Amino acid sequence: MSPAALASAMILTSGAAHAIVNAILKSGRDKMSSRALIDGFSALMVLPAAFLLPLPSHAWGWLAASWATHVVYLFALIKAFEGADMMVAYPLFRGVAPTIAAAVAVGVFHEPITWPVGLGVGLVSLGVLTTALGRHLDRRALGWSMLTGATIALYTVIDAQGVRAAPSAPSYIVWFFLGLGGGIGAMFAIWRGPVFVAQAREQWRPGLAAGALSILTYGLALWAFRLGATPRLAALRETSILFGVVIAVVFLKEKATPARLAGVLAIGAGAVVLLASG
Repeated sequence: MSPAALASAMILTSGAAHAIVNAILKSGRDKMSSRALIDGFSALMVLPAAFLLPLPSHAWGWLAASWATHVVYLFALIKAFEGADMMVAYPLFRGVAPTIAAAVAVGVFHEPITWPVGLGVGLVSLGVLTTALGRHLDRRALGWSMLTGATIALYTVIDAQGVRAAPSAPSYIVWFFLGLGGGIGAMFAIWRGPVFVAQAREQWRPGLAAGALSILTYGLALWAFRLGATPRLAALRETSILFGVVIAVVFLKEKATPARLAGVLAIGAGAVVLLASG
């Protein structure tokens, strides 16, 4: 399998797992406590590997920038999910992210982009945003969703550069999750205090499952970014919305609409273009 094909397979698998993690987060009663559980379990699971892998030399600056961006991202994500249904907030922040990520990757880091990739990015973004049409969203939830999308784009580009600078993809992945869980997860847990303790007793099983899936979803994405171009892969990852629609309709009992179906078709078309461009 060529590096481009392998990167595509990894990023598509990443997208499927990502939708499940967000559904678990959305279903939790206290979103910040749920996020602390997810990230804390992720850190514990990768900790043994830190003693076996080389340190991510030349990537510490990228890791620090990524951790700082993730603090803002996770806080905005929690607020977006508190103010809107998954199938309103999720398409908005995932829809704007690939376009911004592509613009930053090309404009700032001079990554190559072709017309087919640009078309695919546009179709995926348009399709993802279309799935949110026809649903009410107040200004506050809209603001949090837009901030979430901007930070997704920012950390995507940062981590793509960081994983390429590290001695190996696993090295960067392990230290990414150690910082995320040991720092941000701990901060959220302390912030929520007794609420976190109660949530941990009730929700540790889904938190553990989501923690393992988080390693899978973003670990695969990071590894893929080491193999391929950011604009193409960032857009392909947003096919997670296809899985998100199924989860929201079947398990969260949210309604399917003509707009969502149209959005799904646009995402599918964009994915086909992106896969063909690889």
